[in-house]
Amino acid sequence: MEQLGQKHTNKNTYFEDGKWWYAGAKSRREGERQSLESHIKKNNTRMFVDGKYVPKSHPLHKAGRYKGFTEAAFSSLENYETAKEGQVYIIVNPAFPSWCKIGMAVDAEDRLKQYQTSSPYRDYKLIATYDTSDRRKAEKFAHELLAKSHERRGEWFCIQHPVAASILELPMREFQ
Repeated sequence: MEQLGQKHTNKNTYFEDGKWWYAGAKSRREGERQSLESHIKKNNTRMFVDGKYVPKSHPLHKAGRYKGFTEAAFSSLENYETAKEGQVYIIVNPAFPSWCKIGMAVDAEDRLKQYQTSSPYRDYKLIATYDTSDRRKAEKFAHELLAKSHERRGEWFCIQHPVAASILELPMREFQ
């Protein structure tokens, strides 16, 4: 490319000594660099969801770049079905002022994005998340606990979200 007068479009790459090099912002400050070939090879084994790095220890880890965990999950459906870890969350919508949804997901932020697509106002709000080692078991427990004293319709409960969050705060710690 350099011989033809073209330049690489990534600002972290440059051509020197007849070879392409990569140096991220931190690396440039410290004077470090690696070959572009080595950088590409390393990044081909990493997973990024919505631009954020996901460690290899994550139950849905699959190398690649994805817009959301749902996209990643469907490309690796077997891991999604068997993954126990995740989050229990509380979501509200001003269209249903006295109701909140208690649900579970591998990643609550990603689940919120799915809800937003069904609302022209994009007004669902994630109120609380609880990291759990077994999301299905924790969600079932949360539903049973709230159903004892509040009206329930599926995963939706007639309860103000601050009250729901305070009821679930301590018990959800047991599922971490």
